[in-house]
Parts: sequence; C-alpha cells; structure tokens
Amino acid sequence: MSEPVVAEAAAPPTVSAEAPGNPPTPAKKDSKDTKPAEDGAPKKLSGAELKKLKQAEKQAKRAQAKAAGPPTVQQGGPSKENQKKKEQKQPQQKDDNSRPLPVRRRPSQSNVVPQLQTKKDSKRSQKELGLFFGHLYSQPRQHSMVGASKDAHPAVLALGLQYSSYAICGSTARMVAMLLAFKAVIESYQTPPGTSLARHLTNHHLSPQIDYLRSCRPLSISMGNAIRWLKDIIIKIDPSTPEAEAKRDLAEEIDMFIRERVTAAQKLIRDQALTKILPGDVILTYASSSIVEQTLLQAHKAGVPFTVIVVDSKPLFEGKTLARKLANQGINVRYYLITGASHAVKDASKVFLGAHAMMSNGRLYSRVGTALVSMLARAHSLPVIVLCESVKFTEKVALDSIVGNEVAPADEILSETERSALLPLEPHLPPTHPAKTKDDDKTAAEGTKFGSLDVLKWIEGSENLHHLQVLYDVTPAEYINMVITEYGSLPPSSVPVVHRLSTNT
Repeated sequence: MSEPVVAEAAAPPTVSAEAPGNPPTPAKKDSKDTKPAEDGAPKKLSGAELKKLKQAEKQAKRAQAKAAGPPTVQQGGPSKENQKKKEQKQPQQKDDNSRPLPVRRRPSQSNVVPQLQTKKDSKRSQKELGLFFGHLYSQPRQHSMVGASKDAHPAVLALGLQYSSYAICGSTARMVAMLLAFKAVIESYQTPPGTSLARHLTNHHLSPQIDYLRSCRPLSISMGNAIRWLKDIIIKIDPSTPEAEAKRDLAEEIDMFIRERVTAAQKLIRDQALTKILPGDVILTYASSSIVEQTLLQAHKAGVPFTVIVVDSKPLFEGKTLARKLANQGINVRYYLITGASHAVKDASKVFLGAHAMMSNGRLYSRVGTALVSMLARAHSLPVIVLCESVKFTEKVALDSIVGNEVAPADEILSETERSALLPLEPHLPPTHPAKTKDDDKTAAEGTKFGSLDVLKWIEGSENLHHLQVLYDVTPAEYINMVITEYGSLPPSSVPVVHRLSTNT
C-alpha cells in the first residue's frame, strides 16, 4: 500500500507547468504503473512552495527579457500582455535614438510622471535659455503697486515706482532716497507688545520694504552696504531704551551716515579731482555721474579753462542731461554717441569716470560702455581716473558682466520715434506671425491703425528674436590709472584695503 503514496509524492513537478495564481491540478496518473491511493486525493502544495514556484517563473521571464534586449520602462503604462503584443508588432531596435531612455528611480521615489511645462514657460525657455544673460530674467520688474506687500510703507511704494521708471537713477541717489524712506518707516513704526524694537523692526517691518524695492529694481552695491549698516545699528540698540528715544537715535544715525559717507565724501573727492584738471585740458566722461558733474562745475567756478566731451549711449541717455547742465553753466561741451567714441578720444587729454561699484579685485563696475571707453583711452595713452565714494566698495569679485548684471526692459531699447519709423515694415511680416494675425483681426474690427506699441508685439511674437539690454559692464583694473576716494588717491589694487578701513570705522 506504500507504493501508490510514493507515486503521488513525485507528482508536484507536473504542477509547475500551470500558470501562477491558479490552483494546482493533480498530476495525471499512469494506469499501468500507478494505482489509486487509499486516501482518494493527491497531496496539495503549501503556500511557501507556491511562492517559490512564482519566484522561479519571474526569474525565468526576466532572464528571457534580458536575452531579447533592454526593455523600455513605462511608468503607469499598459499591462504586460499589451506590451508583449506591441513588442511582437514593433520589434526593438538597439540603434534607435528616438526611443526614450529608461528612467531609474529609487524605491522610495514615487512613480508619478513629472508635469510638463506650460506653453508659456516652454516658449519663454526657448527664447531665453539660449542667452548668456538668461538667468537675469528670473525675476520680473515691478512697475506698479499691484501685488505689493500690505506691510510696504507708502513712502517705500512711491520710491519703488520712481526706481522702476528711472525717475531716481544713479547708485548714490538711490541709496540716499532709500535711507530717507527708511527714516519715514522708522518714524511711523510701533513696537508690538511682547517684543523688542531691535528684534521686530529688522525682520518683520524692514524686510518687506527691502523686498518691494528689490522687486522694482535690483539693489545697487551702495544700497546693500547701507542696508547692512542700518541693520547692524538696529541690532545694537539696548532693549531697555525707550521706543521714542531709539527711533530718534536711528533717525540721527541715518542723517549722520548721509552727511559723512555721501556729502562730505563727495566734497573731499571733488577737491582732490579738481587738482587733476589743468588749463587747456579736454576732459572726456561717459554717461553721467553726480561726483563728476560736481567736479567739472567746481573747476569752472574756479576759473580753469577746459573743454568737456560727453560720450553717451542707450537706453537712458544720461549723458544728454549732463551735457545740458554743463552747457547751461557756460562750459564748452561736445556730445558724442558711443559709436563715435573712437573719434572722441583722439581729442581728449584725460578721462573722468563715475562708478556704480568698485570690486575687490580692482575692477570697475559701471554703466555699460565704460569698458569700451577705458580701452580706447588706454590705446591712446590717456589717464583714466575714477571718482568713487568708499560706500560703493565691495568685497565681491567680478570677472565678467555676465554672472551679475541688470537687464533693462525691452521697450526701453527702441524709443517712440524708432518704433514709429518701423511701422511701415508691418506688411513684410510673415503671414503666419502670431502678432500680425491678432493685430490684423483687431484693426479690421475696430478700424484703427497700428501704433508704436505694436512693434514690441512683433518682437515678442518672434521665436528667434529677443531684445537684450544690460545696464552695466566690468572694466579691468589695468585700464584704470587712479581711483580717487575720500581716503585719497589710490591704485585699483588698494580697493580691498579701503573697504576694510571704511567698514571697521
């Protein structure tokens, strides 16, 4: 009776031929060699044995798939049966470059497919990511009070609009206007109960003002230095000091900072630069600088006969305002655009330049075009003298004008007259141009003519055309002969020494 039982025990290998997940079927018994068992039922597999069988089948399928070729990973895709049908219809090609690469994920990562970019973002990336200055477009400029923080002070809101419209231009003028606005912010500030002025004013009340000004236009180096100085003064206030007294002390500190670091510093620089202007000199300057303007006017009042050449460029045309002021005071002035700078330097004897900032490696960060004028002056052996307050010195190092810069809006590149001159070219736009198609429908419905603002729409609708206007460039230190500060005349290599001296005092 034991022999039939042995025959039943040898039957499980025939069960492995069944598909996983289905209940095992009993093996077919050979009528010649076996007899029915006394129990009347075959022996069933346990759960552990079924699990081993399934794992063996999976390993066999993986080995077969590896031998056929690497599979394409599809997250959340069709079932295995559909995938097998597709593989039979479209055999895999190892050299097919159009096939997407498999995505490798960690076990902890989800299988959610990342969202695709919107049409607006993809269009913007196509036009901007290819530019060297594409990273400068990350933050759009604020031109109105829409979306401003509710904590922004009215004086700061008005100042931000003046920044974005260039009503207040120049790093020194922007810094002074910012400090005066902060003075009004501090005067209207009230410390909440349960906290101190030194802790709450800086983080909760002053930071929203700074953020709004930064959204209107990037902060200059001098503005950043003034903000750090003001925060340091606020933190050092004794918590036991009454609020009214602390606010009064802060207002006095701001007035003293403006008086010492700006007014007195410019007077000292002006007096030192005045000694560099000799009778018969032809002083060449680029764009506009308040300290250069004061120096030239003071030299004229002193009776020194000299001539000024003003070189200017887009988009702000600051030199035009400087030339008008100097001419109104009786100074002989010649005005050139940047395209005529090579001819202007031939008649000059000295070059006076203003500064947006002086870097720690001795390089000058100033209005775009300054580097070109300095290079031309160097080629003609002209001394290049930079007039700069120490509050514009920074510990930063600039090797080029690509990593850090400021971009002017596209509508500032073309003036109103230039846009009007381009309007006759509208019929030459491609018929499929999106801007032209929309404008044609609009003008046909309203019966109006194209305006100067439509020219900007033509450019925005072009996929391969983008307006770029940077505001600053970097002049190498070897093109600068002297830097005049309130601490004296020094070479560009001494900039970090003066910066440490000015910050420690």
